[in-house]
Amino acid sequence: MKYILILLLMTATTCFAQDYATQIATFRKGYMDDFLKDANSPLKKDDLAQLRFYDADSTYRVTAQATLLPDASTFTMPVFSGTGSQYVKYALLKFTLQGKPMELSVYRSIALSQNPMYSNYLFLPFTDDTNGKETYGGGRYIDLTKNDFKNGTVVIDLNKAYNPYCAFSGNYSCPKPPDENRLPIAVNAGEKLFAGQKAH
Repeated sequence: MKYILILLLMTATTCFAQDYATQIATFRKGYMDDFLKDANSPLKKDDLAQLRFYDADSTYRVTAQATLLPDASTFTMPVFSGTGSQYVKYALLKFTLQGKPMELSVYRSIALSQNPMYSNYLFLPFTDDTNGKETYGGGRYIDLTKNDFKNGTVVIDLNKAYNPYCAFSGNYSCPKPPDENRLPIAVNAGEKLFAGQKAH
């Protein structure tokens, strides 16, 4: 009986890994399709073959304890070129990754929050030890919504981390992840460096 239980557990784990990989593949297909729908996209159809990603790894999908910050002040988040944009810190997230305690802040764009289509949109930019080596030097982004927060928690899936448009072209003005959102580890998940021509 013991060996049957072990076999069943191994089978269930394998099925979960396959299902999860399929979920991430579906997410990435949607991500790539969005480039073709956006009139301001830095990439064309032929460029999509140059996108690179780490293999799906469910250990980078974590549940964070979320502390909402309703009284946070508006601040200017710097951009790589330009004057910056107005944001407010929405929540502080605490979680464990690679056995270490981590913290990230998630932000709400003042401009987007005034648009009914994007009023629930939240922004999670971060940097880590892969930047400038295997991933874009300016960091990566994760999209969240207010609806993702449930009972004081939110799921962060770093496999869904993607590059800003600045990673593909120097013709864009992209928010720079605040210093407080640096993870002191290598996050080997999500999008890698673009294999095509580097951004200027």
